[in-house]
Amino acid sequence: PSGACTIGCSSSSSENRMDPKSGAAARRTAAASLVRMPKPPLPDKLNAFLERPNPAVMATLRSGGAPVTVATWYLWEEGRVLLNLDARRKRLQHLRRDPHVSLTVLAERNWYQHVSLHGRVASIADDAELIDIDRLSRHYTGHPYGDRKHARVSAWVVLESWHRWRV
Repeated sequence: PSGACTIGCSSSSSENRMDPKSGAAARRTAAASLVRMPKPPLPDKLNAFLERPNPAVMATLRSGGAPVTVATWYLWEEGRVLLNLDARRKRLQHLRRDPHVSLTVLAERNWYQHVSLHGRVASIADDAELIDIDRLSRHYTGHPYGDRKHARVSAWVVLESWHRWRV
């Protein structure tokens, strides 16, 4: 289409011009920026942010490779993330098949402030006594978890990289 801009374009006055970092160069620059994501440990300020009961969104990969996201509770402890899932959930199957997971934690009152954590599930274990889900529920609601009938599973995520925005 007329006036359309693809990768590497920049806009100047009324015309679009190609940026020198176009095509393959732009892709190499983008790929290199991914490599530069910070590695653990996190600064104290981010640890304090993650220790609060902030809303979070978890991403896993479907069997075909498509990402799937869902809101979730989490606990940040000693540089690791505790997640707890209903044993019947599809995302548990995703994590058992492919342990890669991302978690974006949003500031409670300003979702423009967030920290994204990328890692791998290091362990998955039954939460038979509902100890972990109660810990999460108390962290977020102040009360034990209400559903005592359905099986729960805990997953510990080991952090590989992270980034932050306005935190």
